[in-house]
Amino acid sequence: MTKPLNQLKDWEQSFQAANYCYKQGKFQEYLQIARENLHLARAIPDRAKEGYALNNLGLAYLSCCQPQKALDYFHQAVNIAVELGYQQGEAIALSNLGSTYSRLSKYDIALQYLEKSLQILRKLEDIPGEISSLNEVALIYTKLGEPKRALLLHHQILNMRQFIGDFSGEAVTLNGIGFAYSVQGKFKTALKYFQQALPIQKAVKNLSGEAITLNNVASTYCDLGKPKQALLLYHLVLLARQTLNDRAGEAATLNNIGYTYSLIPNNYKAIKFYKQAIAIYQELGDGLGEISAWLNLGNLYATTKRKKLARSCYDNAQDLAKQMENQPLLKKVQQFIDNI
Repeated sequence: MTKPLNQLKDWEQSFQAANYCYKQGKFQEYLQIARENLHLARAIPDRAKEGYALNNLGLAYLSCCQPQKALDYFHQAVNIAVELGYQQGEAIALSNLGSTYSRLSKYDIALQYLEKSLQILRKLEDIPGEISSLNEVALIYTKLGEPKRALLLHHQILNMRQFIGDFSGEAVTLNGIGFAYSVQGKFKTALKYFQQALPIQKAVKNLSGEAITLNNVASTYCDLGKPKQALLLYHLVLLARQTLNDRAGEAATLNNIGYTYSLIPNNYKAIKFYKQAIAIYQELGDGLGEISAWLNLGNLYATTKRKKLARSCYDNAQDLAKQMENQPLLKKVQQFIDNI
C-alpha cells in the first residue's frame, strides 16, 4: 500500500504546484510541472486524475502559445470525462477547446464547443464555469466584428461576477469591455475600463493580470496617437513578463514595442525588437506569434522602400501559414505581398 499512497501524495503535490504556477502566470514552469503531473497520474493509474492532468497540460500549452498541442490534450480530457460520466470535467474541457479554437481563429467551431459547455454548466448550476465560458463567447463576438453584442454579454457577466463576489474576475470582464470599445474605435471609453481593471489586479496581487491590463492601456495609447506614453508602459509589461518567466508574453511584448517604435518612428529600434520577438517565437514554436512579427517587420521594410527585405519577411510568414493550413492568415499575407 505504501507505493500507491506515496504516488497519490506526489500527484496531489504536483497538481497543486501546477495550479499555483498557472495562477501566478509562470507558464513555462506550469508546463513542466503539468507534464510531470500527467506522468504521475498514469503511473498510479487513475483515470480521473489523468483527466485533470490532461486538462492542465492543455492549458499549459495554450498559455505557452502552442494551441495545436493544447487541442490534443483537451480532446483526451473530454473523452475521459465522458467515459467516467463526469459532467463538470466534460464542460471544462469543452470550454477549453472553445478557447483554443478561438485562438486559432476558427470561431464557428469555437462557438459550438462553448455552447455545449454552457448547456452542461447551466444544468449543473455552475455559475463560475458559466461565466468563464460566456466570457470566451463575448471575446469571440468582438473578434467577429460584433462588439455591441459582446458588450451586452460582458455587462451580463459583470453582474454575475458581482453577484458571486468574484472581485478579481471583475478585472477580466472590465478588460473585455474595454476591448469591445476599442474595436469600435472608442479608445477613450476603452481606456476608462482598462484603468478601472488595473487597481483590482494590483489589489489581488495578480502580476500576470496586471501585465495584461497594462498592455491593453499601452495599446490604447498607441491608438490615441501617444506612442511615447505607450512605450513607458510596454517596458513595465516586459519587466513583469520577464519576472514571471513568461516567454510567450515576453515575445508578444517585444513585438508590441517594435510596433510602437515604428510609430515614433525609430526604425532601428523597431527592427531590433521585432527580431528579438521572432527569436523567442521560434524557440517556443509559436507560429501565430511569429507570423505577426514577420508581417510587422515586413510592413516596416515596405514603408521604407526596402522591397526585397519586405518580400523576404512576407515569404517567411506565408511559409508558416501554409504549414499551419490557416487559410485566413494565408489570405492576409497574400494581400501584403500583392501591395509591395
